[in-house]
Amino acid sequence: MREIGHYINGREQAGQSGRCSEVFNPATGAAEARVSLANAAEVDAAVAAAQAAFPEWSAAAPLRRARILFRFRELLGAHHDALAQAITREHGKVLADARGEVTRGIEVVEFACGVPALLTGSHSDNVGGGIDNWNLRQPLGVVAGITPFNFPVMVPMWMFPLALACGNCFVLKPSEKDPSASLLLAQLLREAGLPDGVFNVVQGDKEAVDALLAHPQVAAISFVGSTAIAQQIYATGARHGKRVQALGGAKNHLVVMPDANLEQAVDALVGAAYGSAGERCMAISVAVAVGAIADPLVEALAERARTLRIGDGLKPDVEMGPLVSAAHKARVEGYIAQGVAEGARLVVDGRGYRVPGREGGYFTGGSLFDHVQPQHAVYREEIFGPVLSVVRAADLRSAVALINAHPYSNGAVCFTSDGGVARGFARAVEVGMVGINVPIPVPMAWHGFGGWKQSLFGDHHAYGEEGLRFYTRYKSVMQRWPDSIGKGAEFTMPVAR
Repeated sequence: MREIGHYINGREQAGQSGRCSEVFNPATGAAEARVSLANAAEVDAAVAAAQAAFPEWSAAAPLRRARILFRFRELLGAHHDALAQAITREHGKVLADARGEVTRGIEVVEFACGVPALLTGSHSDNVGGGIDNWNLRQPLGVVAGITPFNFPVMVPMWMFPLALACGNCFVLKPSEKDPSASLLLAQLLREAGLPDGVFNVVQGDKEAVDALLAHPQVAAISFVGSTAIAQQIYATGARHGKRVQALGGAKNHLVVMPDANLEQAVDALVGAAYGSAGERCMAISVAVAVGAIADPLVEALAERARTLRIGDGLKPDVEMGPLVSAAHKARVEGYIAQGVAEGARLVVDGRGYRVPGREGGYFTGGSLFDHVQPQHAVYREEIFGPVLSVVRAADLRSAVALINAHPYSNGAVCFTSDGGVARGFARAVEVGMVGINVPIPVPMAWHGFGGWKQSLFGDHHAYGEEGLRFYTRYKSVMQRWPDSIGKGAEFTMPVAR
């Protein structure tokens, strides 16, 4: 069985902890590799390598750092399909979706390549008394990323390209469920010319995470995962004096107004709810049907949910692959049973789905609930699976109030033909990312990704200018030269004259 280890100081290394976890192909249910689980000593070795590399890397000209990222971007293009295949084999999402994930990660690298301009400060000439005032942004030091299973390439690339471009050194702790892509990324960075120690990978579980959170030389932590863990990461990291950016759970709503194009709304809901088996932090898990559109919407959704093409993500023409693990499949199907028990109407039941030739895979079909109420668990909690709940609302105000009352506030979408409705929705809804006739409004690399309320703990969204601020410290400099210094001590607050 293939062994997956760590990447420390420019070399792949076998694990020394004696602990490991099996890596499964979710389409077959077969274990295909073993991944080492780091202990505190291995985390310390990775951080030490990063700390040793930091002085030279942080002193490098931003243009030099950008040129390495340009070469990395070209290598990502050349290995695009290898990365996508690694994602599908260990996560299960269909290959076309995995290719899209790689592309969205590359976009952040492309944004980071512009770091010489992004780090440009401002200068104020002669603010008073022969003094000039200017500012700059400087790197933090060693920073770490703790990333989830659902985007093993894209989410790490939300973090490390910009962190490296700003002059930081990075330690990545990927999910132990699909770790292979992390080592391929490390190899490509080395091939691009990144110095040893600047980027490191430690595979692991909670023990590795706890070691990173407590490590005195880790200056900042970026995290993406569930709200419960995000809140814990934020509190623990802050207690240890770290800057923390912790993205949590989601319950994204798509409002369908009576004037919406029904066919477009159904297409959007099917792709956003069942794509990647619902294992996306921007998946739509709640459809809010406003007024008379509810019955035709549910009827059309039911037909599409029943006819989804489900199978091994490496096979052509498959629309939805398996869930990532047997445990997660049991969790998702447990929510479906709970929804039925609490009184929601199960229109399409995806439980018990079998794929011929892949009987051991972690497959479940697309499920659809109607007449879901806010008190139901399938509405309150993040299921992270192919389960779509329809909630009925009398009008737009009721729909917006429903969204604003939910503690998870990653994204919300409105499908409508009315510009006034769209504008009002975008301004009134209390979420971090809004879509108007766009089913999954993930911002482009030069904007920033993040939710509100319990979907984000910390002051900065991911990537874009928000990421630049997170991975740098602001410094203001006031300077005056000796020939402009007046005589005698000054005992008053300096002001412009």
